[in-house]
Amino acid sequence: MAEPLRVADLQPDPASYLYSVVIPVYNSQDIVGETVRRVVEVFEGASLRYEIILVNDGSHDHSWAVIAELARTTPHVVSLNLLKNYGQHHANLAGFMESRGDYVITMDDDLQNPPDQALLLIGEAMQGHDVVFGKFEQKQAAGFRRLGSKAITLINRRIFGQPDSLAVSNYRILRRDVVDRICAARTAHPYVTGQALQFSNNPGNVSVRHEPRPVGKSGYNLSRILRLVLTILFSYSSYPLRAAAVAGFGLAVLSFLLGGFYLVRGFVHQTTVPGWTTLVVLVSAFNGFIIAMLSMLGEYVVRTLNAVSAERTFHVIERVTSVDSGSGTEQ
Repeated sequence: MAEPLRVADLQPDPASYLYSVVIPVYNSQDIVGETVRRVVEVFEGASLRYEIILVNDGSHDHSWAVIAELARTTPHVVSLNLLKNYGQHHANLAGFMESRGDYVITMDDDLQNPPDQALLLIGEAMQGHDVVFGKFEQKQAAGFRRLGSKAITLINRRIFGQPDSLAVSNYRILRRDVVDRICAARTAHPYVTGQALQFSNNPGNVSVRHEPRPVGKSGYNLSRILRLVLTILFSYSSYPLRAAAVAGFGLAVLSFLLGGFYLVRGFVHQTTVPGWTTLVVLVSAFNGFIIAMLSMLGEYVVRTLNAVSAERTFHVIERVTSVDSGSGTEQ
């Protein structure tokens, strides 16, 4: 009699897949080489098929020279050089479009996401999750960054339906179908975390370490976090416009009430300034109509912009791979 099928027998073999590790690089010339070395060590040690995609996001130091040399001399490494600094999410998107893996892992270039923890992400993805986010046991970041993360979490829950029990981070693994949906999305402002939530149906978490940055300092400052918050709000929701519309209609009502008040007062009481009542009534009425109309037009404008957003939000000016894979430059 045959043995009953166990749950473990139904789980896929991690070694049967190709993994693409996408690493945005920004001013990390002193640490990115060690990051790549440790990623290679982890995947080679686990006998997993992999490729590493390094995306230089307009670095001001010699990061491009470092990762271009890594691509020339290290198998399974591809380096892309972006035209300018577009931001981490654009760099990730460039890596997604270059990737060939069945699963794509995103991590930082500064070793705050320890490469060995990628095996935990892979193990959790094998449980059937199409997206797995690393949940940091203890985040090593400045206070303003932790505060910014909380604000972004609130926005993610409101806009992208992030479950209360789910923690998100930039250390994540995405199945190929989710990556393809993100690449096909028409938006001028990619936000990979929100899009991963939007285009997945079974996200998961796994606890991972988060270590202090050994060299240099993070490129994420307060202004970048604020820009990210505003980008999410204005690119993926109509809450700001609807708030403006509510305020506009509220002001319109107040203007009409004010105009009515002065109209009644002009009939009941004599004014010492000829034409004062007429002027106030007309200004109040017209301002109310203008504010209400601008609010409604704004709603139509944002919907039009979302529909005609540019498909290419970044430009790759150079692509370098090892000699075995070929190398080239794309303008």
